[in-house]
Amino acid sequence: MRRTPLYAAHQALGARFVDFGGWEMPVQYAGIIEEHHAVRRRAGLFDVSHMGEIELRGPHALAAAQRLTVNDVGRLRDGQAQYSLLCHPNGGVVDDIMVHRISDERVLLCVNASNTAKDLAWITAHREGADVVDRSTELALLALQGPRATEILSPLTPLPLQAIAPFAFAEGPVAGRHALVAHTGYTGEDGWELYCAAGDARALWDALLAAGAPAGIQPAGLGARDTLRLERALPLYGHELTDETTPLEAGLAWVVRFNKEHFIGRAALLQQRAAGVARRLVGVTLLEPGIPRQGYRIRHAAEIIGAITSGTKSPTLGKAIGLGYVANAWKEVGTRLAIEIRGHAIGAEVVRLPFYRR
Repeated sequence: MRRTPLYAAHQALGARFVDFGGWEMPVQYAGIIEEHHAVRRRAGLFDVSHMGEIELRGPHALAAAQRLTVNDVGRLRDGQAQYSLLCHPNGGVVDDIMVHRISDERVLLCVNASNTAKDLAWITAHREGADVVDRSTELALLALQGPRATEILSPLTPLPLQAIAPFAFAEGPVAGRHALVAHTGYTGEDGWELYCAAGDARALWDALLAAGAPAGIQPAGLGARDTLRLERALPLYGHELTDETTPLEAGLAWVVRFNKEHFIGRAALLQQRAAGVARRLVGVTLLEPGIPRQGYRIRHAAEIIGAITSGTKSPTLGKAIGLGYVANAWKEVGTRLAIEIRGHAIGAEVVRLPFYRR
């Protein structure tokens, strides 16, 4: 399995590792629930260096990004980022990504770790004359998340963090190392994502943990990252998003800018919008003990109407929550359903998303 530049640091902290898409990654240190609460209440530091970074360069970089992604790159100014999707011509999702406009000739795409090779091939095949540079091995990515994240990061950098709006970024020194510092995250809390040279990752990791110690920072693994994103109903590729799932089904119509003249998947998504979406992603909470897991069937009376894509017991809310696709007739908030768990029909209710709001 592949390892990030911070593998030795995780070992020293007593991390428990798992195989995540071919990467040996820390799933927890002190424990998933403790790390989850640290992020919600104080701050947590994640190593997400397994994510892929692909850069479009040259005079055609913006045009390529505009055709490849469903969101409107034309709305970005230098130093701004946006959440977006790569789609197939049939509207299915290749991947969900973050787009960073560095300049009119440099656009950095952050892609999911398990999809890096697939995305690189897709982007290269539809590059519209842009140069495509895979920077995944040269860059590391740290995520500092939580209500005290800015307080922890500020003394380490001269960058004016208070002036960097959400979904904006700036480049400059952090603890003496150059980094691209983005006001983004995947936890539902305020926070920062720091892109740096792989060789600088350990110095930044150690500096952030030291600076955050008085504030109660904790290193956090993929387990807490998953429970945090699920409480906020943020999609995860391979669960809520797949090659067969469209943004409209996933509740991501707000990302799709149909006013753009051309992007891959536009015709199919326009057709689906006109015809009506047959299924929708919904949130459910259980009314009885149990935990909904990916693949568990969703029923209404004797009828199978969908399946769970992600589920857990929410550490913040203290109840079992899940995301899943159901036939469109059963998507309304308040609808009573049942989840099949080990041969039993467990009562559930469709609830408003997200489960948790900051």
